[in-house]
Amino acid sequence: MVFALRARSIAFRLPKARGFATISENPSFRIPLIDFSKFLKATSATEKRQTAEDIVAGFKEVGFIYLHKHGIPDATVKNAFTKSAEFFSLPKDTKQKLAWEDPRSNRGYVAIGRERVTQSADPSEIAQLRAQAPDYKESMEIGRNWDPTWKNQWPQESDAPRFKESMLGFYQTCHDLHVYVMRAIALGLNLEETFFDKIVDQQCHNLRLLSYPPIKTNLLEKDGQARAGAHSDYGTLTLLFQDSVGGLEVQNPHTKEFQPAPPIPGSIVINAGDLLARWSNDVLRSTLHRVVAPPAKKVSETEGITPKRQSIAFFCNPNFDALISCLPNCGKEAKYAPVTTEEYIVGRLAVTYT
Repeated sequence: MVFALRARSIAFRLPKARGFATISENPSFRIPLIDFSKFLKATSATEKRQTAEDIVAGFKEVGFIYLHKHGIPDATVKNAFTKSAEFFSLPKDTKQKLAWEDPRSNRGYVAIGRERVTQSADPSEIAQLRAQAPDYKESMEIGRNWDPTWKNQWPQESDAPRFKESMLGFYQTCHDLHVYVMRAIALGLNLEETFFDKIVDQQCHNLRLLSYPPIKTNLLEKDGQARAGAHSDYGTLTLLFQDSVGGLEVQNPHTKEFQPAPPIPGSIVINAGDLLARWSNDVLRSTLHRVVAPPAKKVSETEGITPKRQSIAFFCNPNFDALISCLPNCGKEAKYAPVTTEEYIVGRLAVTYT
């Protein structure tokens, strides 16, 4: 069984009725392991609703779930990782021609150190954090390819064969899965299953390819330095595809300690973002998380070097013109004023990058 993993600090427990990945040895912090085929192939409304309630319970309690048997073939994910690695192996000058320029677009190549994710919304504070301890990663940001205003920035086909084709296909695949997860959330909140369909159909998402190069341990010893600093995501959901290296840590909402959320073969990590928390009046939880370096390989008596790491994140958003206000069944009084998706997302992105 692919989930029968054992380590001193990590135990995956799979009760017959419901699976959990128990992080560390703290039983109060359990990320639900959801068999999504029970929703996709449900033979009864009761079976579908049970899976939906398990998903919503995970977002209420932890803010994270593992989604297994989600319908995306392993070969599709493997191809996306292969094409991502080929892109990041291109010469720096070639990648820099595709540089990210505008938060309204949110497309293009982001070099190491340009982004500093944080919970702060103060531009001067973020600039100081970036100068002191930038995130040690590079990324490539891809949006919907038919946008009437903002265009994706693609490498030449000769430089990265089938990169564009592969990423556009993967983008659509992730969107399709996201629609089904949103349907599950709707059912779990006692809404009509298709409640969100017309609010997410414009595919205003962001596919982010991430590369964490090897780094010497002495460079990670700066105060606050991480491969990606502690943050919550901006949108509704994030679908995270991890390689085998790991490094993702999730903050235990109860103890505030960061604990590993290791990759589970064949599964996708999905977390709720700030906009979904706001939309649900904080019924659904947007949880802090970060990426830390895995154990380093010793290269001298005083120095080590971490392995490289890859991941792919698909940041899901409602339509940019959607007005995000308190959902039905999520409290009698709204905690937040209505805001459009575009206003919220662009505002957060604008202070994140230089």
